[in-house]
Amino acid sequence: MTDPASPASPDRDRVALEQALDGHGRYELFACDPALADTAAFCAAYGFAPEDSANTIVVVGKSDPPVFAACVVLSTHRLDVNRVVRQRLGTRKASFASPDETRSLTSMEIGGVTAFGLPDGLPLWVDGAVMDRERIVLGGGSRRWKVIAPPAILRTLPNVEIVDGLAAPRPAD
Repeated sequence: MTDPASPASPDRDRVALEQALDGHGRYELFACDPALADTAAFCAAYGFAPEDSANTIVVVGKSDPPVFAACVVLSTHRLDVNRVVRQRLGTRKASFASPDETRSLTSMEIGGVTAFGLPDGLPLWVDGAVMDRERIVLGGGSRRWKVIAPPAILRTLPNVEIVDGLAAPRPAD
């Protein structure tokens, strides 16, 4: 049995997630195997449609000091880092934040980053296509949890901006 006081405890992760979600509207928590937290594996293992899966991705603008933002895009879409993100950050170059940068900024691991509980002042940009879904599945702050909610829940978060064209559908294989 896992000790709830342990820093790696799933119960501790759930409590932190519930605190971050408090007051933001309807949602459902979904426990998952951390080894299956990445989008494709998660959708295949648990029967969710990839077009309902929304990833929270931290981006960095290459400047001194660097500037960061979090972006929420459907897993079926590709974030436009080189044009839209770079322009919004106001930098000459932009890229996906590294796993270390993401962890340092958010205290979350890749595969579990969530829009809920981000650091104060961090811009949160949501691609307009996310808002067209009936429900979305988001990371839960750790690789152990997902959040299932209507996309309108994102409008309740601080520093949020809906950005049409932040991402584009991925080309068919």
